[in-house]
Amino acid sequence: MRKTIRTRFIAAGGVAAVLTLAAVTPALAGPDSGSGTRTTAAAPASQGDPRNTTARVANFYGAYIDAIWDNEDPGSAADAKALRAFYLSPALQKKVAAYEEKEHADGILFAQNVPVKWAVSYTGSGAGHSTALVTLTWNDGKNPDVTKIKVRSDLRTRKITDLAPAG
Repeated sequence: MRKTIRTRFIAAGGVAAVLTLAAVTPALAGPDSGSGTRTTAAAPASQGDPRNTTARVANFYGAYIDAIWDNEDPGSAADAKALRAFYLSPALQKKVAAYEEKEHADGILFAQNVPVKWAVSYTGSGAGHSTALVTLTWNDGKNPDVTKIKVRSDLRTRKITDLAPAG
């Protein structure tokens, strides 16, 4: 009796392994497995921490770019405004508005158009502030146009307190 249960358990484990392998094999094949059919690669997993100012900067830029990218959606302008109010300090909101009035460009992106990609990296902290570098990619291809923005955040409030183009 014991041998029969053990044999069944091993057989069930083998069936599960075969089914798992069958399920993941197409994903492991990658794009264009020779059939001429392309598949899209899985995006890397995203994660965050609301206590981390660099993660908050990344969350802000991701959501803000999504909102203005979808400018045909009637709610996108309201979304962008709400994101600014939530993530930016009141003083920075005034500074951004003054920049936009003077330059006729978006004061968050320092541009008149919307990037196709963005990345945020931690660059340091001290005196109660954290700094990050936002890299905006404006087009695809071998030599895409890229701009960078220095972002300063308050460690206590986690609000973004300053933005400046990075040379």
